[in-house]
Amino acid sequence: MDLLSQIVARAKSNKQRIVLPEAMEERTLRAADKALGDDIADIILLGNVEEIKKLATEWGLQNIDKATIIDPLTSEKAEEYAEKLAELRKSKGMTIEQARELVKNPLYYGCMIIKTEGADGQISGALSTTGDTLRPALQIIKCAPGITCVSGGLLLISKQKQYGEDGVLVVADVAVTPMPDANQLAQIAVCTAQMAKAVAGFEDPRVAMLSFSTKGSAKHEVCDKVIEATKLAKEMAPDLKIDGELQADAALVPSVGAKKAPGSDIAGKANVLVFPNLEVGNIGYKMVQRLGDAIAIGPVLQGIARPVNDLSRGCSVDDIYYMIAITSCQAMDAKK
Repeated sequence: MDLLSQIVARAKSNKQRIVLPEAMEERTLRAADKALGDDIADIILLGNVEEIKKLATEWGLQNIDKATIIDPLTSEKAEEYAEKLAELRKSKGMTIEQARELVKNPLYYGCMIIKTEGADGQISGALSTTGDTLRPALQIIKCAPGITCVSGGLLLISKQKQYGEDGVLVVADVAVTPMPDANQLAQIAVCTAQMAKAVAGFEDPRVAMLSFSTKGSAKHEVCDKVIEATKLAKEMAPDLKIDGELQADAALVPSVGAKKAPGSDIAGKANVLVFPNLEVGNIGYKMVQRLGDAIAIGPVLQGIARPVNDLSRGCSVDDIYYMIAITSCQAMDAKK
């Protein structure tokens, strides 16, 4: 069974409640129909109820009647959510009038459903920007305990089965934080290892903190940041298997790891790679994807107390379908 099939199977085994706030967008509604047909999640669609039903009929969708459909503009819970939101944001000066306007926005309304434990995760981005997806999540759901830094993890599936976990690597940050400091980089490492367990199914995440230096082979302040981040990550998660700083070949290739970092438990065996900054991560994964013919799945947002994921506006129906399954796996993990 391939990785995506495994993720779908895990989602099916413990169905979660996933909000789709862009429910009148065609790819989103088609993905919801497929997810409902395959019984991988309980779907909450946000939008005009009659319009969603009309579109489902027009597009020949057979399963939309299994979803819970809510119109934020007419919802009985709108006032309750507005009062809760105003209380949450009181210290930032939010008034009840402002909160009432915000909960009309499906992205805010969906996060309020999660905040009040009526749902387990949310996915948007087919129509919305990353900023629009993240803003309500950070204002309402907030970061996970001990985490202040949101990041984007990615599943890289290579045909080179000798690397990572049978060719699968989990890498970060590729999407959110441009120049993480040592503390943020440590948080990214811990969150990415957690995502590797929850989504990729790794029983034994082995984290390599990447740099252009291996164990002091070069001296520079950017290497020092990676060394400090490794130390902080070990303090945050004492059981985490992690080492750094390591060059990419030392992290992935056993013979190189043995030469450059003798005695390391991670060198040559890493299945989780943490990039020193977003620029390196984003460029690196796209080069592997294009030149190495690897499959890239994500980014998957990490560090939020309950999963809220962002899609590319160029996403496909299958992208959204698999993100529903991924978000479900994250939601299961968040409840542990």
